[in-house]
Amino acid sequence: AAVTPLQMQTDLCFASIGCCVAMSLPLAHLVSHVSDLGFPAARGAEILALMLAAGAAGSFFGVGYLGERYGGLRAIFVFSTAQALFLLLLAFVEDLTSLYLAGILFGLGYGGILPCYPVIVREYLPPKEAGRRTGIVILFAGSGMALGSWIGGAAFDLTGSYRTAFLIGVAFNLANLLMIGSLILRTGPNPRRAEA
Repeated sequence: AAVTPLQMQTDLCFASIGCCVAMSLPLAHLVSHVSDLGFPAARGAEILALMLAAGAAGSFFGVGYLGERYGGLRAIFVFSTAQALFLLLLAFVEDLTSLYLAGILFGLGYGGILPCYPVIVREYLPPKEAGRRTGIVILFAGSGMALGSWIGGAAFDLTGSYRTAFLIGVAFNLANLLMIGSLILRTGPNPRRAEA
């Protein structure tokens, strides 16, 4: 059965929470995590800066490339998979070189996620409602960012480490991937792309 606009909107809202919980954990807690591993806070700030730069590159170039060729749903699936993998890596690596590498690759993944939501809305939902529907999805995404930042602090307070927090983020990210994967299977080819 076809996915109705309400179903698409609802699924995108909950999917955005999953990816943004995972996204916010390193963004909010990476400098502290690197410090807790015994490195100067300045190294953590450098990794965060490189992560943000990689995120910008993923956003500017990756979304256009993947979105144009494969559509927004498939593009976000790729970016979210990368985010999950490299968040998992960030949870376990402890040497500085690996932290830099994982941070940069995480950035490439997370940078492409949020820009894909407006692309998906435009591809699958009524064009005249795109502004409102995109705003609702981004509101839920922002809630996920806030929740993830809080989870990171709460998990650290309970365990004395950010590893558990990062693994919780991976679980949220996997939920996002299940929802996006389900949408890919249920929607089939993008109707607007097929028209082009």
